[in-house]
Amino acid sequence: MRNAEGVDATDARLLLALTESPRASVLALAERLGLSRNTVQARLSGLEARGAVRSFERRIDPAALGYPLTAFVTVQVVQRRLDEVAAALSEVPEVVEVLGLSGPTDLLVQVVARDADDLYRIAGQLLATEGVERTNTSLVMRTLVEHRLSPLLQRVAEQQRSGQSGPQ
Repeated sequence: MRNAEGVDATDARLLLALTESPRASVLALAERLGLSRNTVQARLSGLEARGAVRSFERRIDPAALGYPLTAFVTVQVVQRRLDEVAAALSEVPEVVEVLGLSGPTDLLVQVVARDADDLYRIAGQLLATEGVERTNTSLVMRTLVEHRLSPLLQRVAEQQRSGQSGPQ
């Protein structure tokens, strides 16, 4: 999370409940957690305001939209053009995420494609972006561990019971 306030054990329990039942109503969450409806609503609002709860988009499978291929493209850029390159990449619909990295590679770009020919087109488009010096594309063959945060949420939720504080 990107704030000093963090997530306490109650917030973690609430997020775990949402992970298990994302469509649960505030009342259902309150009953499940033994909290008042107002407490749950206030905590959800606070989590959203602090950026702890992200976009629903992350849950959508690109394959369901006709983009079954996922690839990661490492990108080296002319340093003074980094912001321009990031802005240009944000205009490519198949670019799912762009991360700035330390080390010899500047960006890690996650893309989705309809097929191999489409991936070739997208990779070419990235390479043709003004300010991009070099790219390297790796196709995702299969997902071995899905995106998950439940183990971390469980750890935070249990800290209150054991009297611990902070990450371990």
